[in-house]
Amino acid sequence: MNNRNIIGIYDDQDVLLNALDELQENGVKIKDVYSPIPLHGVFERLHLKTRLPYATFIYGAIGVVSVFLFLYWTSVVSYPLKFGGKPLNTLSFIIIMFVLTIFVGTLFTFLTYFIREKMFPGKQVELPIPETTNDKFAVLIEKEVTMTEDDLKKVNSLLQKTGAVEIKETE
Repeated sequence: MNNRNIIGIYDDQDVLLNALDELQENGVKIKDVYSPIPLHGVFERLHLKTRLPYATFIYGAIGVVSVFLFLYWTSVVSYPLKFGGKPLNTLSFIIIMFVLTIFVGTLFTFLTYFIREKMFPGKQVELPIPETTNDKFAVLIEKEVTMTEDDLKKVNSLLQKTGAVEIKETE
């Protein structure tokens, strides 16, 4: 299997976003985009989908239920204390439930993301374009086995036409 890529490097994010539109209009399949900052609209332009918000909602729902059950058990069932004749189940722990629900949702979303992306301490970083951590923006186009020389020339000319300051081919 051929894992060669064509990389177009851009200096400006607006030029990159316009280039994405033009490349896709001409039938070029974009594999990935690298950027030093989050770019609004790239996710939609590449037609990517994620289920991470659904997982976060599920984690939050599980968090609110488990925190409520824990607080109810500790303050009503296990060690009930009466203060001034108030009923035991007054939901006086709403603030604690709110904060711990956010904590549980955030923590498990964080862990899910790192597990999904196979990120762990000591993992070697693999950046195809190291300049994208500083000030450059890049488009990665997978060079398929079925691509002819005319297709490669078309991709290279489109990258130049859209404002790429540098075009590389990598393994």
